[in-house]
Amino acid sequence: MTTSQRPDRERMDYDVAIVGAGPSGLAAAIRLKQLSAEKGREISVCVLEKGSEVGAHILSGAVLEPRALNELIPDWKEKGAPLNTPAKEDRFLFLTKKRAIRLPTPPQMHNEGNYIVSLGNVCRWLATQAEELGVEIFPGFAAAETLFEDRRVVGIATGDMGIGKDGQRTANFTPGVEIHARLTVFAEGVRGSLSKALIEKFDLRKNAQPQTYGIGIKELWEIDPAKHHAGRIIHTVGWPLDFETYGGSFLYHLENNQVAVGYVIGLDYKNPYLSPFEEFQRFKTHPAIRPIFEGGRRIAYGARAINEGGLQSIPELVMPGAAIVGCSAGFVNVPKIKGSHTAMKSGMLLAEAAFEALATDGPVGTLDAYPAAVKASWIWEELSAVRNIRPGFTKGLVVGMANGALETYVLRGKGPWTLKHHPDNESLRTAAASTPIEYPKPDGKVSFDRLSSVFLSNTNHEENQPAHLTLKDASVPVDYNLAIYDAPEQRYCPAGVYEIVREGAAAPRLQINAQNCVHCKTCDIKDPSQNIVWVVPEGGGGPNYPNM
Repeated sequence: MTTSQRPDRERMDYDVAIVGAGPSGLAAAIRLKQLSAEKGREISVCVLEKGSEVGAHILSGAVLEPRALNELIPDWKEKGAPLNTPAKEDRFLFLTKKRAIRLPTPPQMHNEGNYIVSLGNVCRWLATQAEELGVEIFPGFAAAETLFEDRRVVGIATGDMGIGKDGQRTANFTPGVEIHARLTVFAEGVRGSLSKALIEKFDLRKNAQPQTYGIGIKELWEIDPAKHHAGRIIHTVGWPLDFETYGGSFLYHLENNQVAVGYVIGLDYKNPYLSPFEEFQRFKTHPAIRPIFEGGRRIAYGARAINEGGLQSIPELVMPGAAIVGCSAGFVNVPKIKGSHTAMKSGMLLAEAAFEALATDGPVGTLDAYPAAVKASWIWEELSAVRNIRPGFTKGLVVGMANGALETYVLRGKGPWTLKHHPDNESLRTAAASTPIEYPKPDGKVSFDRLSSVFLSNTNHEENQPAHLTLKDASVPVDYNLAIYDAPEQRYCPAGVYEIVREGAAAPRLQINAQNCVHCKTCDIKDPSQNIVWVVPEGGGGPNYPNM
């Protein structure tokens, strides 16, 4: 065994190291250990998770299609998987300011056979299955650095603990740990910081369209039992968004009189005055929506970016010594509003390709069998069929819905063209060319402010650490963002992290309240000049979602 790359860091060695305990990472770990048991060949596998526990950073609607789970763990019901609420009813509504017009539910959004779940709880259960098979899971350890030898990935290092705001070591300093592996799997989720850097370093997007994203903001409510309908699924489009902005809502009735409600807005929106958080709060005041929540109790809040690029935005998935799976790659089926099943399947396909490659001693090279397996799987078939629906909405809601109908009912995904995407940070109009939006004040009953919402996310970061929201150039927020776009970071952040502070005659300045960050990654995506760079804070920091 060779020594650590940094002498003060402890080194651990595994056959496979997986970064992220989400659906794809845990599915990969489980499948590797299943194959290990079936073939009688031991493989050591570890999973690192930056959240304080598995599931702490997992946020999704979520309606789970169990296709991949059926393949991975066919007896999941007997093993107690938390899929407790079968989907029973689909509703699709178009909202005007005062009316709700019921429309035919698009076929991709039919949910018969699916389950309304807490994806965080599903991941907690998957983690127990992985550990029973011998996977070592390390929550509270953030992978902060990718390790290389001659442009080959050889593992990751966790972040140092006990670095003060000034960048100097404190009395509590503890060096990170190096995890060396024959194969490193990046399953960090949407806009993972290490995955983003690897995509750039190895030019993995050279044959793909830019990834495009949405921001999903979610609350969990306990409502009046008389208003609760377990298994009911409602999606809406229209009000409060204008017709040029892509987005819509979801309301999922779970068990125990709980309703998951959320709003998703495409981050290619154009008006710099738009606030996704405020649009969500305003949505809940609609006459058809408000009564559901009146008399109820809001019990959780969170936000997360969502991949929306689809098939044409998937980068190359492999590089020497490493692979990318799940939402780090972007396997979300946007018209279906689901990505967990495709994420899990990608992890399983990676595991099967990796197991064969690990049969020989020594490091694993470029795992070409994995992307070949993805392209031969139902993932590719599913995403290919809907590849042109989301980009059709760049021309607005009316054109988007017409294009979606054409693709779904006439072309059935067989059109000879593939529509393109553009980077979300390039979509904003200037403030001078845009109309400010007046949002109503929260009523404290169904609509709320950002700070009280962040409180419900149980977000916590060690205060004496360098801000994990970094700026390439400290002058850009005021000289460029504020001057041209009226500092949109004040509004696109759903956690109140970014504030323009004006004090007397002093020049305005940007204040970053990093302790509020819910790790949604919106700032890293939407910042017009890509000046904001999100890096991992100390392990265990961030939100602690109990049931999201």
